[in-house]
This record gives sequence, structure tokens and C-alpha cells, in this order.
Amino acid sequence: MTRIALVTCRPGPEVSVDRDLPVLVEALRGAGADAVAVEWDRAGVDWGGFDLAVIRSTWDYSWRAAEFVGWAEACGKATRLANPADVVRWNVDKRYLGELAAAGVPVVPTRYVAPGEAVELPGDREYVVKPTSGAGARFAARYTPDQHDIAVRHLSRMHAEGFTAIVQPYVTGIDVAGERALQFFGGRLLHASRKGAVLARGTAYDERKVAHPGLEVWQPTSAELAVAERALAAVPGAPELLYARVDLVDGEDGEPRVMELELVEPNLFLSLHRASVPGVVEAVLGAARG
Repeated sequence: MTRIALVTCRPGPEVSVDRDLPVLVEALRGAGADAVAVEWDRAGVDWGGFDLAVIRSTWDYSWRAAEFVGWAEACGKATRLANPADVVRWNVDKRYLGELAAAGVPVVPTRYVAPGEAVELPGDREYVVKPTSGAGARFAARYTPDQHDIAVRHLSRMHAEGFTAIVQPYVTGIDVAGERALQFFGGRLLHASRKGAVLARGTAYDERKVAHPGLEVWQPTSAELAVAERALAAVPGAPELLYARVDLVDGEDGEPRVMELELVEPNLFLSLHRASVPGVVEAVLGAARG
């Protein structure tokens, strides 16, 4: 019997509940696999005893990214890991946005401020500050130019914890058209969703945010599909990706731009797209069988 680990994390006050995990475990078992949910940092797990380990809701990884990457590398040596460890290493650090931009992929303009570097913040428009390694809008906030001192304190807190910061213009198009998430699985588009803006004006960086407000089914446009496919084609080494989610917003020109490329632990939103479950199961089983 094919053994599959669906990799998750321990529950905690800052960790969202993965509602899709039990659905996926049950569906894989119904298809004849021995599927179990396993925390990535659980001691004593024999990862080599699985035919495939699929990273699903490891939503605490950003708090200890180096440890998580080390686990992925070790797991990838013991069994087949999806997505592969080299993809995980590249994607846990949002400096990948600079690489996508250099490859000609339209992305939200991004600057990086590492610990010890001089801080320069926009003085003529709203902007967003967040860490290069983060999930669920953790340590992210939106600022106006007159909130410079608050933003500097935010940066100082991140730098004190060793995070490099991202500074991006606040993309106002998200307030109108929302953020669209195009989910790929097994090399093809699985489904798409749209959600509202996550960062409300005045919400502190250390407040917990609603990660997917107003989530709804979305039919992607041809322009959105084209940008998503360009982003996936620009991933270094052209790896085989079991899953990928491309998050898009409209730039000032009204054209879609990549906000994030989620290749580690994207929420699949299966509770919204129940019809997608068989396709996910088929792709996972195919990956497990090599």
C-alpha cells in the first residue's frame, strides 16, 4: 500500500486550523493509500517509511525558517518530498521576488532592508512593511507617510529578531479587484479564488489578521493565467512542482502583478472548491508512485 505523509504543524494560538487536511487524508485513504497527517518537527518520525511526503500546512515555518529548511533537506534525502527541498529553500525567502522581476515577470515593486542597513521609507504614498520570511500576514502592516516613526519601530523589531524587511508600495488595486490566487496542481490549473485586502489601515503589525477575507470562487482571466505561467516558468532549475499558488494583484496600470509565489505550504482552499479534491488526490497518488 502506498504510504503518504501530509505534513502539517502543531496547533497553537497563532496557527490557523487546516480544515482541508482531514478532507484530503480521508480522500486519499478512500483511494487506497495509507495517508496520515504528521507534524514536520515531530521527533522520531521515519520519513523514509513513506513513499511521499507532501508539505501541506506547516504554517509555523516562518518563525524558524532555517530549521524548517534543514528538515526539508533531511526529509528529501529520506523519501520523495513535494515540493522538493531546493524549491523550499528558494521560496521561504521572499527575496525571490527580485529574481522573478529580473526574469521579466511583472511583480509588485519590492525593496529589501536587512538588519544594519539604512532605512528609507516612501514619503509620498502608502506602503507595506513585512518580513522576507512570513506567512498569514505575520509582522505585516500598512503605513501612510505620516506614520514614519511607527514604521521605523516596526522595522527595528523585525531587525532585532533577525528578519530582513520588505518595503512595497500599497497596491490600491487590491481595494477594488481584490487579490486572486491561482492554484496549480500536478502541472495544471486546479482552480482560482479571490479575496479582499488583508491589511486594513491602522492595524498593528503584531495584531493577528484574517488571512483570507471574503474568499470566493474566481474565474481567472487570460492575462492572469499568462502572468502566473511566466512566474512558474521562472522558478530556478525548472523543478517539477506538485503544487503551486500564484497570488496576483492589479498594478497601477491595471495589469496583474505577482504579489507572492507560494511553493511551500499554500492553503488549497478545498473547502471552497470541493470539486477539486479528486484532482488533488490523483496528482498526489501519481507523485507517490513516481
